[in-house]
Amino acid sequence: MSDSSPLPPVRLHPEAELARAALSTPLLSRAARLARWAGPETRVDAGGGLAEEQLPAAAELLGLAGDDAAAYAAEAWRVALDTGLVEIVDEEAGTVRTGEELKLLTGGSPRDVLTVWLAALDTVLADAAVPDLDDLVDALDDGGEVDFASLDWDPQAEAEFLDGVLGNLYLLTVSEDGAGDGPVPLPALAASMLVPDGMGEPSDDVLEQVSDAMMRLDDQFRTLEPVGLVAYRPVDEALMADADEEPAAPVDDTDVSRYGMVRLTPLGVYGIRARLLDAGFDAPVVGDLADKGADALLDGTARFGRSAARAETERWLVRREPLDAARELLAAARGADAGAPLRRLRCQQALSLVGAEAEPALREVLDDPELGGLARVWLSERGASGVPAPSEDMVFWLTVDTLAAQLAAEGNSEELQALVEGLAAQHSGFFAAAWRVGHPATAEVLDAMGRLHPDKKVAKEARKAAFKARSQQGG
Repeated sequence: MSDSSPLPPVRLHPEAELARAALSTPLLSRAARLARWAGPETRVDAGGGLAEEQLPAAAELLGLAGDDAAAYAAEAWRVALDTGLVEIVDEEAGTVRTGEELKLLTGGSPRDVLTVWLAALDTVLADAAVPDLDDLVDALDDGGEVDFASLDWDPQAEAEFLDGVLGNLYLLTVSEDGAGDGPVPLPALAASMLVPDGMGEPSDDVLEQVSDAMMRLDDQFRTLEPVGLVAYRPVDEALMADADEEPAAPVDDTDVSRYGMVRLTPLGVYGIRARLLDAGFDAPVVGDLADKGADALLDGTARFGRSAARAETERWLVRREPLDAARELLAAARGADAGAPLRRLRCQQALSLVGAEAEPALREVLDDPELGGLARVWLSERGASGVPAPSEDMVFWLTVDTLAAQLAAEGNSEELQALVEGLAAQHSGFFAAAWRVGHPATAEVLDAMGRLHPDKKVAKEARKAAFKARSQQGG
């Protein structure tokens, strides 16, 4: 992902709901219980970790049992320390006390709770990028330092890889054509990071890298699930039973699920967005524009998908009277700049959500060369009386404007190609007239029609018309 390009807008759950989810996550709830348990008799080691002799009592308090109970208790304590739920009073004596942040979990606002949870998430993400403890012990040199070269592990690269995976998972979650709330197969997620764009059949080397990445991600997602970031179905251990055999390629959706399935939870979406913002990304939220002017709404939703643009517009409209909203939208839709056609398309889509009370605003712009066409469409669709017929110039101008907007919104899409083919078929003299249209995007639109139309003869006509339009404009 590039931090210069805005991400698709996300629909966040209410903060109160997210805060309740954060409080109920296994890891944060364990950390809070340990923080309430900590007292004058609690001791920590030189690194702030819970003293080894106290781990059994901590595990029992948390209801943990089994071989991993002490490790889970130690992890919960580390989260409590890192988030400020507990504080070290005397490093030399190893004494601790309940931290001020614990009060935020019981008496703070939802935002306060989420701030504590985000700190816990940072700790867990740092842990998830670290190899297994056994591997670290094996890599210790004579001086007790980790020999990263022998471990074949680059801490920064590993953290960046995990951030990239989570960024791709976020994109798949918030994009209109992505996974949404559905789970993503682990092989697809690993491949999204490692298979180069344009590679048809991945090479054996790339497939091996994807397989290795899947195993790392399997461990990492198991670590991230208790903090509430993801819902994860792990890789079927039967697939890894024989290390000497490569697992067969998945043959159907059921088979694919055995290789691991992951999705961001609503809390996870909130957390990854917060991290993306900290990293300098533009990560909009549906509803951000509700209290801003129509110019901000039309410019902001220009890059949104249809569903997100509609949701944003509905939130904007609900705060305004229909007539005032229509006038403000129409005023903001004017312009001859490159973004104006898409603003007018978003304006037209917004006005489709406004009731008959807006009619006076549309009649006021019937003679406007930029807005008169869309005003006639709106009035006619509602069966309004006395709507004047548009001139031929206005029809052609509106056609070019609409095509320019579609081109800006979707690029060379199948829908735009169908629209281009329909126009050329319905109007035999379209290109002979279209190049004369005094619209700033006329040449660009005709060029696009030349690219998109499958009939070579028609495409050539479009390119000729584009040349004439460019000559007329002096460009």
